[in-house]
Amino acid sequence: MAPGDDNDSGMESQDGSQSLDQQDTETEKKQPEIENADDDDEPEETIAERLWGLTEMFPESVRNATYATVVGTQSGLKCAYNFSRSTLWIVFSTSIILFAPVIFEVERAQMEEIHKNQQKQMLLGPNSAISGGVPPPLLPSMQQR
Repeated sequence: MAPGDDNDSGMESQDGSQSLDQQDTETEKKQPEIENADDDDEPEETIAERLWGLTEMFPESVRNATYATVVGTQSGLKCAYNFSRSTLWIVFSTSIILFAPVIFEVERAQMEEIHKNQQKQMLLGPNSAISGGVPPPLLPSMQQR
């Protein structure tokens, strides 16, 4: 072996160890990428799919009872909602029809009263409207002795 060969082999060993160190750091950097790549290969599972998969562990009778309960509850809620809508429509429309004339009559009576008070105020003066229609006594009552 020539002295140049030893240097070359020494260089190779040093270069070889350096290249191994570089390869180790490169593989460490690549490992997280590989782990993420494994997750991407699996399809995403929705909650509904997971629940459907869980139904396989229950017996058929439990699944049928659960289905019947859910469907019954849903139809019951729909019926209750439709009934409440109809009931509220009937109550409010009837109350408007029954109470609207009463409200209009009360308003008309108040307007007539205001109109009468304005006429009194024009004819008798401002004090007559304030007293409420009772005329003030003209002469003091005489006391008998």
